[in-house]
Amino acid sequence: METNFLERAEKWLSDSFDEETRAAVRKMIDDKSELLEDAFYRNLEFGTGGLRGIMGTGTNRMNKYTVGMATQGLANYLNECFSGKEISVVISYDSRNNSRFFAEITAGVLQENGIKVYLFDDIRPTPELSFAIRYLGCNAGVMITASHNPKEYNGYKVFWEDGAQIIAPHDKNIIGEVNKIDSPEKVLFSTGKISPIVVGKEIDDAFINSITSLTLTNDAVGRHNDMGIVYTPLHGTGIKTIPAALAKLGFKNVYHVEEQDVSDGNFPTVASPNPEEPTAMKMAMEKADKVGADIVLASDPDADRVGLAVRNNDGILQLLTGNQIASILVSYMLTRWQEKGKLTGKEYIVKTIVTTELISAIAYKYNVLVYNVLTGFKYIAEVVRHNEGKMTFICGGEESNGFNAGEYVRDKDAAVTCCLIAECAAWLADSGTTLYSYLEELYKEYGCYREKLVSVVRKGKDGVEQIQAIMAGLRQNPPKELAGSGVYRVVDYLYPEKTGLPKSDVLQFFSDDHSTVSVRPSGTEPKIKFYFGANGDDADSKIEKLVAQFVS
Repeated sequence: METNFLERAEKWLSDSFDEETRAAVRKMIDDKSELLEDAFYRNLEFGTGGLRGIMGTGTNRMNKYTVGMATQGLANYLNECFSGKEISVVISYDSRNNSRFFAEITAGVLQENGIKVYLFDDIRPTPELSFAIRYLGCNAGVMITASHNPKEYNGYKVFWEDGAQIIAPHDKNIIGEVNKIDSPEKVLFSTGKISPIVVGKEIDDAFINSITSLTLTNDAVGRHNDMGIVYTPLHGTGIKTIPAALAKLGFKNVYHVEEQDVSDGNFPTVASPNPEEPTAMKMAMEKADKVGADIVLASDPDADRVGLAVRNNDGILQLLTGNQIASILVSYMLTRWQEKGKLTGKEYIVKTIVTTELISAIAYKYNVLVYNVLTGFKYIAEVVRHNEGKMTFICGGEESNGFNAGEYVRDKDAAVTCCLIAECAAWLADSGTTLYSYLEELYKEYGCYREKLVSVVRKGKDGVEQIQAIMAGLRQNPPKELAGSGVYRVVDYLYPEKTGLPKSDVLQFFSDDHSTVSVRPSGTEPKIKFYFGANGDDADSKIEKLVAQFVS
C-alpha cells in the first residue's frame, strides 16, 4: 500500500470529519482494504461539467465533503464574478441515492456565502433546471445527477446564467477556485439559520407550456390522439413532466410501467437505467405488447435522454438508436417548417462531430445550415447563445440519445423529444405510415447510413492509464486504412488551431469510402469510446470490419 494513499486517508481521521466518516476510513486502513487505493489515490476531479463519481468515503468519492468543497469553490467564483450584485442559484436533483442530501449540502454552502438559493421541492429533470435558471433570472444552477450511470454513482452539474452547462472561461475558472479548497475547514457549511426558497409547480407549468408551444401538427394529434404509447421514467425524474406534457398535447392512451414510475435510486427493475440499452427497455416493451401500443418511450434518471422503440414492418418492436431518433426528428421538423413557410434562410441545426452525417444530408436538402460541435450538449447550447437574436435554432441532437428543439431549454430534453416523437407519429399516421417506415424512406432517399458505438470499460487507476496509452498509441501510429479503405484525413482535436473547436482529447479518422472512426475517453465514466460510421449498401459489413480492427 503506497504511502501517499495512507497519508491522504489519514487526513480524513481528523476532527474536520464526522465520526461515521472517520470510522469508515479507519476500517479501510486497518483491513488493508483494496478499496482504499481507489478511494484516496486522487481527488475527485471537478471537470468542465462538474463532479461525477462513485458515492462513498474518500477524496475520489461523492460525499458531503467533496460536494461541499466543490460548492465552496463555485460560491467563491460567483461572488467574484457578480461582485456587488444579488446572486441567486437554483438547485434541482434526481432520484438517485443521496441526491436530496447533496442538494441540501449545496444549498447550505451557497447560502452561508451570501447567495440566494431556490431549491425544488422534489426531484425534477435536468432540462427543467436549465429552464428554471432563465425563468427565475438566476446567475447559475446546480443539478445533482449522474445521468444514466449505474446506481453507485452520483454527480454535480453546474449551469450558467444562460441555462447551459458551463464552458470556457467559466469552466476553467471554477475548476481553479475548486482546486483551492483543499480541506473541509475552508468550507462554510450550513449553520441551519437560512432556508432556501422552495419552488415547484409554477415552474412545472411554465416548463410544460413552453414545450407544448413548439407543436407543429396540432390537427394530426387531434385525429390520432388515441394512438397507444407506453412511457417509463426508469425510476427517474421524467415522471414529473413527460406524462403531463403528452397529456397537454392531447394524447389519451399513454400507458405506464407502474413498477418503474416509482422513484428509486437503486433502480430495482433494471441493471442500468440507460434507455439506450435494450435491457432497460424490456419491461416497457413487454407492456406495449400486452396493451397493443406501437410506440415505447423511456427517459433516463434525469430525463434528458430518450429511448424509443417502434414496430417494424413485421409488427415487432425494435429499439432505435440516438442517431436514428435525431434523423427522424430533424427530417420531420424541417419538412413541417418548410410546409409552414418558416424557413427564411436564417435557421440552423446543430449536431456533434460523432453524430450521424445523415442529419447533414437532410439539412442540405432544405438549405439549412448545420453546425458541427464537440461531444456534449453544452457546445450545442453555446452555438444557440452565440446566434441568439440573429438566427433561429430549430433543433439539435447527439448520437447518445440527446435531442432538443427551441430555445427554452439549453440542454438535451427528454420531454420535448417525447412530444415531438409522438406528434411526428400522428403526422405520419395521416398518410398511413409509421416511424419505422419513415426511417426506411430516409435511407432510400439519402443513403444507407449505419453507426455503432463500442465502449471499452477500464476501471480504477490502472484503467485510466490504459485509456491514456490507447490514445497515445493511436496518435503515434494512426491507422493507414479503415477496413481496407485508405485513410485520407486524420483530425486531432487536441489542436484547436487546426479544428476551430475547443481543445478536446478526440481523434477522428476518415477513409476514401466515407467510413469514419472517432475515438475519445468518456468524460463521465471509466470508458474509452469508439464511434464507427459507414454509408452504402454494404454499410453493415463495413461496421463489423471496423469494430474488429479497433476493438480486440
